[in-house]
Amino acid sequence: MIAGVRYVHTNLIAADWRRLANFYSELFGCEIVPPERDFAGEKLEALTSLEGAHLRGAHLRLPGSGEDGPTLELFNYASLAARPQRAVNRPGFGHIAFAVDDVEAARAAVLAAGGSAVGEVVTLTTSSGGRVTCCYVTDPEENIIELQSWA
Repeated sequence: MIAGVRYVHTNLIAADWRRLANFYSELFGCEIVPPERDFAGEKLEALTSLEGAHLRGAHLRLPGSGEDGPTLELFNYASLAARPQRAVNRPGFGHIAFAVDDVEAARAAVLAAGGSAVGEVVTLTTSSGGRVTCCYVTDPEENIIELQSWA
């Protein structure tokens, strides 16, 4: 195992990082962790292999993680690549998940805040008899979110 390893953050590239930060703050209780980021220049170009790279954004503290827990990093690049088609089964990053008390109510709140539904609310039973009620929705920029509640 790599010495000193710990999970730090998940990055989402946003068309409008402030709008997305407000969405996650208002619905899920995430909090911006200062400072906001504004990077450009040779070092960012070397890091990203993007000529003329310029990014802005911030980290959001995730609920239930504590002061030193992992964050959701929201960045916007001055030049964005085309977005691939949304799919829950596309290889690579799939979704982020939040545990909630009431999946139906949380789904309604996400939809009212500009998100969209991916599928229906279902209850699945694990091989050990555990039951999870869950659904997939998206944030306003089509990133997939799982909402779940274990019985």
